[in-house]
Amino acid sequence: MDEEPDGTEKCVFLGMQKGLRISSLDGDDGEEEQLPPQQQLEVFAAYEEEDDEEEEEDFVILGFLEKPKNRWSLLRQMFPSKAGGVPAWLDPVNLPSGKSCVCDICGEPLQFLLQVYAPIEKEYAFHRSLFVFMCSSMNCLLRDQHEQWKRHPEKPSRSVKVFRCQLHQVNPFYSSEPPRHDGTETPSGTGAALCSWCGTWKGDKLCSGCRTARYCSEKHQVMHWRSGHKTDCARINSSQSFDAPNRNETTSANFQKVASNTLWPEFEMIIENESEFSTEMIEDNASTNSLISKGKVDGAMKSLLDTFEGDDERKSWATFQECIAKAPEQVLRYCRDGSAKPLWPMSSGRPSKADIPNCKYCCGPLCFEFQILPQLLYYFGVKNDVDSLDWATLVIYTCEASCEGSLAYKEEYTWVQLSSQSATVP
Repeated sequence: MDEEPDGTEKCVFLGMQKGLRISSLDGDDGEEEQLPPQQQLEVFAAYEEEDDEEEEEDFVILGFLEKPKNRWSLLRQMFPSKAGGVPAWLDPVNLPSGKSCVCDICGEPLQFLLQVYAPIEKEYAFHRSLFVFMCSSMNCLLRDQHEQWKRHPEKPSRSVKVFRCQLHQVNPFYSSEPPRHDGTETPSGTGAALCSWCGTWKGDKLCSGCRTARYCSEKHQVMHWRSGHKTDCARINSSQSFDAPNRNETTSANFQKVASNTLWPEFEMIIENESEFSTEMIEDNASTNSLISKGKVDGAMKSLLDTFEGDDERKSWATFQECIAKAPEQVLRYCRDGSAKPLWPMSSGRPSKADIPNCKYCCGPLCFEFQILPQLLYYFGVKNDVDSLDWATLVIYTCEASCEGSLAYKEEYTWVQLSSQSATVP
């Protein structure tokens, strides 16, 4: 695809190599069609031409969640977009480490939220994925929202973090050929040993008893011990299983066994062009194609509306709701275009251009890439209690140039908008 006038390339969300998934949300159990890369380019080019004719409307792609039909479809060698569970690290060896893995406010290890496979037409970003993590504490999210107004602090305190990873077509971890989508695909290399409790971060700490279990933090080691590893550790020692340490040493094509029962449930993310939706179609299909009930979504929307004060807020919310109503189960809105802007639920709490920092690696500008909607929380089973995790939208900004560098995972920027900007910070 051609570059936009400002030099920002449009990103083919989910990527050419995975294959554009042409699927419907009308309950049809038919086979999904996988288009070859060249046809995908033609499809997206056609969409762009239509957009140009329609007053240059933003090319918005929506993300929806469904339970995966096959477990292997979410393995890293399939380059998935997914939510919940554990991340399918693109570079499985050089993972984020140290303070990058923890909430800057409470110090707890961050929990995996979702990832988006979004390559761009640059040689060094043939494969490109964005990974979002957050602290599960609402108190920390309130503090995060407060801290982000301190414009470009030297040491930002964040409870939501996003990492960008990208690879050349020829790389140490994957074949240069597209995945076969038949469950036989294996990566070229092995991955780092992961934490036995969360299955998310690198397991640098080894259990001194069994020398088998690995942990990303002392807290996860304690939690694993209390949840049953105390018994397992003694059993491993008594059986003298010297081959056991190899069990967690790689994360190649195997499924990582995770001890934690607090991870968010795992879903596969499918995509649809927003232009394919109409309010009439959604109303017709709402009763037959819903993982979360329409009444539950509508109730959440009304409860949010009740928190807004003033005409500006209600007008902003009305615009937001009108757009979301076309596809109420969307959890993600994607548009990596230099002119694209997020869909803000509220007029307050929006950043100015000056509030968005430059890339910390190349010092170039950041651009809006995607936003995460609160509907995701219903799929995760988060309760609607006073202290439960909640947000109006999480907006992800990434380096406009998607710059290279020696660091495998580069931290990008998240703007948090809460449903009540006047919420008391603990």
